[in-house]
Amino acid sequence: MLEMFYALLCRLFFFTGSVSDGSSYPKPLSPEEEQKYLALARKGDREARDILIRHNMRLVAHIAKKYNGAAETDDMLSVGSIGLIKAINTYEPGHGTRLATYTARCIENEILMLIRAGKKHRNNVSLSDPVGTDKDGNELTLMDLLFEKEDKVFGNVERSLMQEKFLAAVKELLTERETMIICMRYALTGGVQMAQREVAAKLKISRSYVSRIEKKALEKLRAGLKKEDFFE
Repeated sequence: MLEMFYALLCRLFFFTGSVSDGSSYPKPLSPEEEQKYLALARKGDREARDILIRHNMRLVAHIAKKYNGAAETDDMLSVGSIGLIKAINTYEPGHGTRLATYTARCIENEILMLIRAGKKHRNNVSLSDPVGTDKDGNELTLMDLLFEKEDKVFGNVERSLMQEKFLAAVKELLTERETMIICMRYALTGGVQMAQREVAAKLKISRSYVSRIEKKALEKLRAGLKKEDFFE
């Protein structure tokens, strides 16, 4: 899934803190700084967009912490970052909604989708079930989110090329087992993203061991990759 791939890049280049310690994330921008970078981002300034993403990361952690126990924390951080990216790319001032409010809704929508998807084996989930609201206050259903056009956020061709380039780097920097786990966790070679417990069951190892391998692999990628290669 290309969005999961982009979320992985965000975790590599932007996530520097932890859910338990929000102080380790960059501080929120002042209203003046926020307006400045929003104006630049709307003109296509990628660095301004990245700054907005980086300084709103603590909001992802805050909302993920609110749903602690409902799904795996790493998965909530990943899908929450997707919501953040969507929010920064689609937010339009002047509609009576502050950026923080709109961003929180987008992050929460993605996390709720993850939680609902995790319950599908225990309960019947209707695609018409409400999962949140859009920036204008209109109710969003699971179907609305599932069929949202991806090209509103990123060009599919550009992202495919980025994914191919990233996968090549993964294979070069990581061991065979690390590559396998990262590919399964983030669906880099297609299919569906797998939770750590699913990867553990497939490889017949413990979930904690998968977590350690994944953490080490992400650290190696963070050290070996250059941000400008993917966020030019």
